[in-house]
Amino acid sequence: MRAVSHVALNVYRESVRDRVPYNLVLFAVLRRRPAVLVAAVLVVVAGVQGSAPRETGATMVVSASSCTGSIGGGHLEFEATRIARSALDEDARSTWTVRFPLAARLGQCCGGVATLAFSRVRRDESAWLDAALACARTGAPFALISIVDSTAAAGRLLVTADDARGSLGEVALDSASTALARTRLAGTAAGAALVSSNNDPQQTLLLQVERPDPFPVLVFGNGHVGRALVHVLGVLPAQVRWIDARGGDFPADAPANVQIVVSETPEEELHDAPPGAFIVVTTHSHALDYTLIETALARDDWRYVGLIGSRSKRAQFERRLAARGHPTDAMARVHCPIGLQGATIKAKHPGSIAVAIAAELLVVREAGVRAPAIFVASR
Repeated sequence: MRAVSHVALNVYRESVRDRVPYNLVLFAVLRRRPAVLVAAVLVVVAGVQGSAPRETGATMVVSASSCTGSIGGGHLEFEATRIARSALDEDARSTWTVRFPLAARLGQCCGGVATLAFSRVRRDESAWLDAALACARTGAPFALISIVDSTAAAGRLLVTADDARGSLGEVALDSASTALARTRLAGTAAGAALVSSNNDPQQTLLLQVERPDPFPVLVFGNGHVGRALVHVLGVLPAQVRWIDARGGDFPADAPANVQIVVSETPEEELHDAPPGAFIVVTTHSHALDYTLIETALARDDWRYVGLIGSRSKRAQFERRLAARGHPTDAMARVHCPIGLQGATIKAKHPGSIAVAIAAELLVVREAGVRAPAIFVASR
């Protein structure tokens, strides 16, 4: 298992609290790395031809003692880590690329070609790192630019729609690169690419566009299913708030991307949750479940609302909501029974249910729109 430093974990937890999207946590890791550690290398998937383990823009931070993030695992990531660590103490190029034919060079069955960009990060590069974190916290997209194969100790340029921080070393190059980056930012694409400079067609730039991609999940209930679900979400790019009044029933430790919230009035968490959040109700109490669902239905900006229970429980909630004046189709927005849409998973073990719930969340998230609730096999 890859080592992850305590610095990385602590920053990850802080990023959950501040709702910093997962893909930008890597910049937080770089910014907070103690000065006593050596420089880090940023490894980015800059190009893909055919089948490859990860998409362009996938990023990994490598230091002498830890790796954070992933570019796809396997032999590709092993080689990338080796190359990055071998460059930590060198004074060579700031950014360079390596082309990996996955089958011929690494023996991987993907069969495609991945081009990786390696970029040394000095401890004094605060301008663009601070700007990246500010963008992450405000939800502003940005582009990060560096010169490929430059013999000079060129820096980096971070560009937003209305600002630019850092420098590539020349005013004219900064100006041309800023214009190029803003053209990319005006679109919707994200990821990384190797592009020619508008200032000098012979000069290659690494242009990485980062757009916030938050995945906020509120899990209510720390019983068997809640615990299992939180552990599954712990390996996903989610920002999880795990809520229950029973503080003594929470485990001593939780995954790094999980914030434990002990509250006697858990429904209040729904008032402050961000738009587009995923709501999962798995408490020990049907009365509390009903309160949470009724409170959740007062808003219409969730990406997902799920309730653990059978079709009978769903029917009971429908009757209670109707009796309290809610529209007859109010429960149409709620996934209950909960779990992977259209699947035939019948297992009732907490771990099986948790995997099915997490899979359903991913299906809804990747669909890009709020999905209607679809019944699945009763739990």
